[in-house]
Amino acid sequence: MEVILLEDVHNLGYKDDILKVKDGYGLNYLIPQKKAIVATPSAKKVLAENLKQRAHKLAKIKADAEAEAAKLNGVKVTVAAKASEGGKIFGSITTAQIAEQLEKQGFNIDRKLISLAAAIKELGSYKATVRLHKEVAVEIDLDVVAEA
Repeated sequence: MEVILLEDVHNLGYKDDILKVKDGYGLNYLIPQKKAIVATPSAKKVLAENLKQRAHKLAKIKADAEAEAAKLNGVKVTVAAKASEGGKIFGSITTAQIAEQLEKQGFNIDRKLISLAAAIKELGSYKATVRLHKEVAVEIDLDVVAEA
């Protein structure tokens, strides 16, 4: 079945994307949760008209995201965590901790926009991806050090 997303859905798509999904996923989750509508011909026409009217606004949002990405480029975040003598962390580093450190450096980034390739459970250097827009992402360096 074809649906039009009404909001960004993680690992599926972004708002206003037209996607093919399995019938059960669309009918039992996306549509009842008001995350999507059925992509009928009339709904597609309405979407096309809305996109045409919002094109200028979307260009500004993308430009703002690119400006924020330029500021974030080259930023290094250091997160302190309790660790054993072997370098293993008690627990793991979360995106909330990274967002908190970014906020201390003057960046207001929502933790949901930050993603890690794998769970961080040891001390060391890593990369985190910040997706500011569906077409704009920036990698930041992340150092995990032992708490003093």
